[in-house]
Amino acid sequence: MVEHRSSIAVEPGGTRRWLEGAVEGGGGTVVPPADAGALVWGHHAAPERLEALLVDHPQLAWVQLPWAGVEPYVDLIRRFADRQWTCGKGVYAEPVAEHALALALTGLRHLHTYAAAATWTEGAGRNLLGAKVVVVGGGGITASFLRLLGPFGCDVTVVRRTPGDMAGASAVVGLDQLDGALQGAQLLVLAVALTPETTGLVDRRRLELLAPGAWLVNVARGPHVVTDDLVAVLAEGRLGGAGLDVTDPEPLPDGHPLWSEPRCVITPHTANTVAMAGPLLRARVGENVRRWIAGEDLLGDVDVEAGY
Repeated sequence: MVEHRSSIAVEPGGTRRWLEGAVEGGGGTVVPPADAGALVWGHHAAPERLEALLVDHPQLAWVQLPWAGVEPYVDLIRRFADRQWTCGKGVYAEPVAEHALALALTGLRHLHTYAAAATWTEGAGRNLLGAKVVVVGGGGITASFLRLLGPFGCDVTVVRRTPGDMAGASAVVGLDQLDGALQGAQLLVLAVALTPETTGLVDRRRLELLAPGAWLVNVARGPHVVTDDLVAVLAEGRLGGAGLDVTDPEPLPDGHPLWSEPRCVITPHTANTVAMAGPLLRARVGENVRRWIAGEDLLGDVDVEAGY
């Protein structure tokens, strides 16, 4: 029987010693699941194992998931909606926003072509300064990206599920206004959660709404973009290029056309590496444990209905 809110399980036990340290740093005591009132989950994707644990231990009232994206666990979250669920939402905003800016500057200034050149070439590229930018998604990554984008004086439209003011944005509109926002945009950045509504969001028709020579940057999830459409539009030369930290499929298979596309810059889902993530997640878990014990609101609360 669980007597104290400070009794918290970390699973899989022993494989995430730094998570156990975070629990202890937040004032918690690491105990077996049978003796715990809450659970810090260390797997990125093992929903069947978590399901078995929750069935066997119905007293686990709070579950902390490790990453911002909860796609592997959406069905489980809805099935066990009586539990409180939190994730790494907002934890990794700074490194991912930095990576998005790096990809944007790389593409717009043609740094990738210069880096691959073996001879002196003609000048190419365009400024990010004053550019018309569209960012899809209104969470922590976008907030950080807007702050980083501030010195460039861009005209930025944020497209999100629930419009509302965001510092650094010229306009914030709903998803139903995405097409209008894309008209003539020179940079499109995807930083949105993957849901049925956002799967396949960027297809040929929407890519063709962008300004000639525009760049697409995706630091969200691969399935937001219809890959075959992107390959075709890049091959036609109308799109300036794409900076992709995520792909569909992922990992991108050897020999896929995107690997040989000169207008495409691919990073292997490294906008947030383990080295970057560890200290950030450790701090989030420790703070949430402290809040849980104190009966305060937790950070990174998962919206059960929205699925993120």
